[in-house]
Amino acid sequence: MTPYTPATQDQLLSIRVNAGIAELAKSERFAAAEPDMVEAIVEGVGQFAAGEFAPLNRVGDLEGAKLENGVVRLPNGFAEAYDQYVEQGWNAIASPAEFGGQGLPFTLACNVLENLGTANMAFNLLPMLSVGAIEAIEHHGSEAQQSRYLPKLVSGEWSGTMNLTEPQAGSDVGALRSTAVPITEGEHAGKYRVRGQKIYITWGDHELAKNIIHLVLARTPDAPEGSRGISLFLVPKYHVHDDASLGPRNDLRPVSLEHKLGIHASPTCVMSYGDNDECIGELVGAENRGLVAMFTMMNNARINVGNQGVQIGERATQQALHYARDRIQSARAGSPDKSPVAILEHPDVRRMLLRMKALTEGARALLYYTAGQVDRGTIGDEAAKARGEILTPMIKAWGTDIGIEIASIGVQVHGGMGFVEETGAAQHYRDARIAPIYEGTNGIQAADLVTRKLGLEDGQALIGLLEDIARDAADEPKLFALAGDCAAIARWMREEASLDDRLAGSVPFTTMCAVAVAGWQMLQQLRAVAAGASPALAETKPVTARFFLDRIVPEASGLKASAIAGSDSLYALPADKLIA
Repeated sequence: MTPYTPATQDQLLSIRVNAGIAELAKSERFAAAEPDMVEAIVEGVGQFAAGEFAPLNRVGDLEGAKLENGVVRLPNGFAEAYDQYVEQGWNAIASPAEFGGQGLPFTLACNVLENLGTANMAFNLLPMLSVGAIEAIEHHGSEAQQSRYLPKLVSGEWSGTMNLTEPQAGSDVGALRSTAVPITEGEHAGKYRVRGQKIYITWGDHELAKNIIHLVLARTPDAPEGSRGISLFLVPKYHVHDDASLGPRNDLRPVSLEHKLGIHASPTCVMSYGDNDECIGELVGAENRGLVAMFTMMNNARINVGNQGVQIGERATQQALHYARDRIQSARAGSPDKSPVAILEHPDVRRMLLRMKALTEGARALLYYTAGQVDRGTIGDEAAKARGEILTPMIKAWGTDIGIEIASIGVQVHGGMGFVEETGAAQHYRDARIAPIYEGTNGIQAADLVTRKLGLEDGQALIGLLEDIARDAADEPKLFALAGDCAAIARWMREEASLDDRLAGSVPFTTMCAVAVAGWQMLQQLRAVAAGASPALAETKPVTARFFLDRIVPEASGLKASAIAGSDSLYALPADKLIA
């Protein structure tokens, strides 16, 4: 497997141009995000990821996590690498300063995760879930919970999880059956006895952190049916005393580990709570308001999953480029010299490599533009907050879809050597496949965009974004046309289409919108580099940006017919005829 080289210059360009980090640093909240600090973080975490996380990627895939006598074990090296991650403070980048964090923009936390995940996607899921737990407790936990749990979570000494899914519920969270019964007497009075089983719990158990803080959705007695009756509970692996020291183990355990297509080093656990009826948890927020608290955790997690598309795209692209440079095969067609050449000289291989690179850079531009809007929302810009909500399903859905496409092209570049496991190209494809599924499937993301998000600010949140793109892309006819098509479809969906018609066209529409925004942000990069913003990218960025604008943007315009086709053809066959 090709060693990981951090894409530092393209990351810095995206952070400066698409996220607008200099503007963010003008606020009191993010004043510390000065240019020297930003460069030090991006370069530092890139070096750390390449040195500590990347060497474990292959062994993690081959050996994986194992459950032995009730204990989850990771391959040699993982514990030491995680200790270094904690010691160097990478977990604390964007966490609140009052609990030991650095209070820097979410944009920079995205960069930490991008580098770690490009180096080792499976390992990176551990800090990614912890970041979400910190957000949920910060926004919804009591002062006592914050003071007791956040410092150790922020440092990374403890890790966090989210527990939603149950065997019978799947994506229908409202169908969960886990229970939480109030305790009225004894040392745990005021807390709850939690009981139930959860599946697909990422890093649900391991020995790398000293404690694991599980955030568990469950029902209290007499709670309303459906999602209105769900509460959120904080359930530690080890009980925590008031002084934050650890007590005895709680009544919870990993029942098994899932045998997955990829991300083998990430222990995906079936977790059982309360086998002995002694699993103690604390209510987070108000009863029956658990989904509100959990979605605080999930919203930025969806952006971070979109980030995984960038991560796997970058890693697969680097590997394909190295292989295509070193693999000598056949003369270039049309060349008078009939000597064999590196396969990257052949037109179709060159097309594939440029597509991989352009898609990765386009997704990265969209990622940091989204992160920058989230940061502006944090400091009180309500319009940016709404725009960040609009962009979240786009980066999650399209970002993860192109991650799979890029990894698949990477296998193709390798030819038969990509289909066998020795080169490592297949691992990227296998690892990438989970990302469109978890944190809300990409179909759910698209449905969110054409239902709730379509109506934000009476439709202007999305329409305004598309109008901004069209206004700025007047000299780019393909991008201008795509933005116009997206706006027309959005108006049709709001004013004419039935709910079924909207949902039937939601996935192609989401892709169209995401490509429009990514193309716009690539255009910003192209202009910035032309003005001297990043001399290191002066040769490469004009090529990849033009590839995106001239080839990928028109492809997205071709999805219009599918986006407005309606739902009738989907139900032209009765279910029994479809199955037959």
